[in-house]
Amino acid sequence: MENTETKREQSQRIQTSILNAAEKKALVWMGQRMPRWITSDMMTAFGTIGAVVIAVGYYLSGQNVAFLWLASLGFVMNWFGDSLDGTIARVRNQQRPVYGFFVDHTVDVVNETIMFIGMGLSPLMNLDLALMILAAYLMLSVYVYISAHLKGEFRLTYAKMGPTELRIIAILMNTLFIFVRPLREFSVSTRILGQDLSLGVLDLAGIVILVALLAAYFVSIIRDAREYAKKEPLPRNDK
Repeated sequence: MENTETKREQSQRIQTSILNAAEKKALVWMGQRMPRWITSDMMTAFGTIGAVVIAVGYYLSGQNVAFLWLASLGFVMNWFGDSLDGTIARVRNQQRPVYGFFVDHTVDVVNETIMFIGMGLSPLMNLDLALMILAAYLMLSVYVYISAHLKGEFRLTYAKMGPTELRIIAILMNTLFIFVRPLREFSVSTRILGQDLSLGVLDLAGIVILVALLAAYFVSIIRDAREYAKKEPLPRNDK
């Protein structure tokens, strides 16, 4: 039986995002210049602090919209920690594939949970919608982890969009909300399943993200199920 560690080492990272090439060069440049006392685990923790800052910034935006600057700072912190933890290990030749896989992706789930709950507690997005997006993200994450085990592929991007591009979009939206008052005050009233709802711009963007996540999930699992069925056909019973 193939060793789990071997599977992790052989998993191919599929990263085809728009900014991937430039981001890789920038991360290697920064990783090579980080002080030796800064470790990968410290950067992972820093990314989680960034997620908390994001949530706090969105929550406090109900008191003052300027707190969205804090949320945007949190996205930068989260990117810095989440992107550099693995880069530091690679440039220093200190990779620990099993430990790194476990810690990195366990913490990713925690970070995303913190961020989406923070958004849902803000006046900009309905909490129910934020939790639905989180559920869809977790479903897609489970698929990615299963594929890493079964196919040796670890997909990080869909439709040329990865975590970095999504963070940039979030920062741009925060900036627009701060400076364009009609944008953050815009709302559409609708009735879904017997409930009256008021949807803002971030809610509408969230619905688009939710549909995209679910589409990527179902298309991927249907495609892979067919592929696995061909590779492992039902055994013939000649009795």
